[in-house]
Amino acid sequence: MSASSPANSDTAIEVFVSYAHKDEQFRLEMDEHLSVLERQGLIRCWYDGDIRPGTEWDETIKTRLESAPIILLLISASFISSDYCYGIELQRAMERHEANEARVVPVIIREVDWTRAPFAASMGGRELPDQRQLHATRQRESPRRTADSGPS
Repeated sequence: MSASSPANSDTAIEVFVSYAHKDEQFRLEMDEHLSVLERQGLIRCWYDGDIRPGTEWDETIKTRLESAPIILLLISASFISSDYCYGIELQRAMERHEANEARVVPVIIREVDWTRAPFAASMGGRELPDQRQLHATRQRESPRRTADSGPS
């Protein structure tokens, strides 16, 4: 779901989603997980795919990044290596987080050494789940089929 979703209301909290384009599939999965909150009108996720053709993309991203109270960072090696994600979006997100203007929520979507990243200190010493934990969770959540159960 995106900012153009009909279920969004004026009271929905905007969530800015920062991700590397190589991680588009993970952004789509995150969208699915957050869809219930969007359908309830509690949040409205925004990402760069919501930019209309002909619109100045850099200015639009910076404006949305500046106004969103929640900034979701989909962290991967691609995110860390992206000059725009790391150098612009992450840096400004952390400035806003440290000034208590926004809440930054890092989500590790692919294995990467994030321990020296700017958001690591804000985690207060808490560990984020690693890829093995996320994979184990996915395995438990996937429906099990037997030969008798037929197609789902």
